[in-house]
This record gives sequence, structure tokens and C-alpha cells, in this order.
Amino acid sequence: MMASTPFFDIFRIKDLRDRIFFTLSVLLVFRLGAILPIPGINGTALKLYFTQQQSNGISLTDYFDFFSGGAFHNFSIFMMGIMPYISMSIIMQLMVVVFPSFRKIQQEDGGKKKIHRWTRIGTVIVCLIQSVAVTQLAASIPDAIYPGLRGLPFVLMGMLTVTTGTMFLMWMGEQINQRGIGNGISLLIFTGIVARIPDAIYQLFQAIQRGDLNPVFVIIVLLLFVGVIALVIFEQQGMRKIPVHYAKRVVGRKMFGAQNTYIPFKMNPSGVIPIIFASSLLMFPLQIAGGFANTVPFLGALASFLKPHDWPYLTLYVLLIIFFAYFYTQVSLNPIEISKQIREHGGSIPGIRSEKMEEHLTRILNRIILPGSLFLALIAVIPQLIIMWIPGFPSALAYVMGGTSLLILVGVDLDTMSQIEGHLRMHHHEGFGKKGKIRSRNL
Repeated sequence: MMASTPFFDIFRIKDLRDRIFFTLSVLLVFRLGAILPIPGINGTALKLYFTQQQSNGISLTDYFDFFSGGAFHNFSIFMMGIMPYISMSIIMQLMVVVFPSFRKIQQEDGGKKKIHRWTRIGTVIVCLIQSVAVTQLAASIPDAIYPGLRGLPFVLMGMLTVTTGTMFLMWMGEQINQRGIGNGISLLIFTGIVARIPDAIYQLFQAIQRGDLNPVFVIIVLLLFVGVIALVIFEQQGMRKIPVHYAKRVVGRKMFGAQNTYIPFKMNPSGVIPIIFASSLLMFPLQIAGGFANTVPFLGALASFLKPHDWPYLTLYVLLIIFFAYFYTQVSLNPIEISKQIREHGGSIPGIRSEKMEEHLTRILNRIILPGSLFLALIAVIPQLIIMWIPGFPSALAYVMGGTSLLILVGVDLDTMSQIEGHLRMHHHEGFGKKGKIRSRNL
């Protein structure tokens, strides 16, 4: 008999097998919805228009397609993806931090559910605003809308369809969390990125065959991406260990001895979240400005100013990444809360007085976050720099193989494999690694 392997063990465990098949079926529905256009859209006219835009060096659509898996290019029912929900989540987190009344509501019993409900309502509002811009963009494309549906009927139908599509994606993500495997929202973004890889490679070969791209530049870029992968791995593993000493203490009738441990502060504690937050916040005004560029001069000027491959956009992008790196780290690793927990459990940091513990941890976090956020921003802008410096390089491939995509793909893959390994070990099977331990990088 052949020895049992973890891969085959996955399909021998009924609960795990059902979860995997359920997740795959949900992701299949997501991909089908990404190619199903809004009612009234002329797909042939759209394809011709975007082909002309790409030949002119304009790749704003590729930027919007990054998180939607090509759905924006197809003007599909999922064309806005999950980004409106992420944008509203950012707004709610900022309000919780800035306004004490929101923080008090979150700390109450059932407060998190109330905040989540408000986030859902806010997502609908954001979707309606963005959907108006999307319908205006479609109206500006020649022959993109069938004659019988132009005007108000198409606007209302488009707003309803696109908003419903985003809310349906939210529901699918929650269903994966409850009945599937992995993080639902992260898997939807992961699937969208993976789905674009074959088309991006095809565009690369076409550019080489036409003579628009020098093969030497392609080799250099591929080597650069290998270097980016190495840097991402190095950045993910880098951490600062803060030693903590716990004295002897009595709990009930038991005495616990002294213990030496440490607090692991990663070089980039917030992971890829600052990039997703910054991209989401920039996509919101860009979609609105792009939709009304032909009718509102101010928004047209804004769309020209914030082109994804120009320096004003890159500067704002980097600043937002640094801001969200600090912001999310303060939310997830609050030095005041960490110090409070250490003191409550009778712990201390060697060489640091108890009342100076918060100041010490804050100083260390600030020293770690700044280089970590700058490194993260450098990885994030690599696709834009390649597109700017190497004319003719497919923007779709640059985004797919860029540092942001690699961070998301590696993070979601490790998180999903970690959950699968947990199910295997719970049923007394071996894990994927030699020691059965996979580090999770949950987004």
C-alpha cells in the first residue's frame, strides 16, 4: 500500500473536503460574474475601445482591474469588486480612532456588530456613488450602450446591478468564512489576481512578437521580480524581539515560576493592509473623476492629475501607505494595551521602569514602522515604475507580478494552507511541513 500523504488526506476528511469544494464553487461563481456584463452593455464596442486605449499607452482600466480580476474591463456585475466595502471599513476604523463616541459604541456589548452593520450601510452608499460614475463612463464610450437603454434607464439599471454585485461579493466572502476554508474577502482578491496571470503573459508575448518590447528588458524585469520575491520573504520574516520577564506568582493554590519570553514586533506588523487601504482610497476618487471627466472640468483635471503612472499619484500613494502602516499598527499593536497586559500578569521589560514601558514600546515601534513602511511603499510602486521606465511593457503583467500581488498571493496562500493544516492535525493527520507548522499571514 502507498503511504498516506497530506494532499490525499485532505479528500479523506469529509468536513475538510466539503469546505474546500464549497470554497471552489463560490470562487467559480465569482469568476462567472466577472465576465457577465451589465444589462445594456455592448461588449464588442467595449473591447474595441479598450484596445485603442491600450495602444495609446493609457492603462487606467488595468489599474481598476487589479483587485476585480478583469471585471472592470468587462463592465460586469462585479466590476467594482470588494473595494467599496474595504473603503468603508477604512472610514469606520478611522472614525472609531478619531471620535470617542464611536470608540465607546465599539466597546459596548454588541458594539462590534453595530459597527459592522453601519459599515454595510455605508458600503451601499459608496457603491451607489461609484456606480453613477461607472454609468457615466459607459455613456462616454461610443456605442457601448445599446440605443434602447441609453439615458436614465441605463443609469438606474447600472446602479442597481453593480451595487447588488458588490453586496453579493460581501455575502460570498462571509459564506466562505463560515462554511468554506480561508479568509473570504482575501480569497476573492487572490482569485482575481491569479485569473489575470494567463492573459498578462499572453500580452507580454504579443508585445515581443510585434517588436514593441526588447526581450533583454523582459529578462531584466523577470530578474527584478525574482529579487522582489526575495525581498518580500526577507521583509515578512524580519522582526524585533522585546524580552519580557515574568516573576513568580500565585494563582489560586498553584504557584507559577519565573518565565522569560519576548514580544515579537515584525518589521511590517500590518502586512499588506496599508497597500490595500491606500489603493482603495485612491480608486474611489479616480473612478468618480474618470466617470465625470467629460462633463465636469474639475473632475477631468483631477483624473489627469492623478494618473496612476505619474509622480503626483505615486507621491500620494507612498504617503498613504506610510500613514496606514502607522495607523493600523497603532490599532493592532497598541503600546498602552500591551504594557497594561504585561503589568497585570506580573511582567516587566529588563532595564525599563514600569511607568516608562509605554514610551519604550512606542519608541521601538516607531523605529520599526518607518523603514518597514518605506520598504512596503517601494515594493508597491515597482509596477508603476516599470511601466514608466520601460515603454511597451504590459501594465497588466506589471501589476500581476508586482510586489503588491506577491504580498497578497503569498499571504493568502499561507493563511489558507495554515487553516487546512489545522484541520488535518485536528483529525490526527500529518501537516504539509516536516514539523506540521505553516506560518499564517492572514490579511
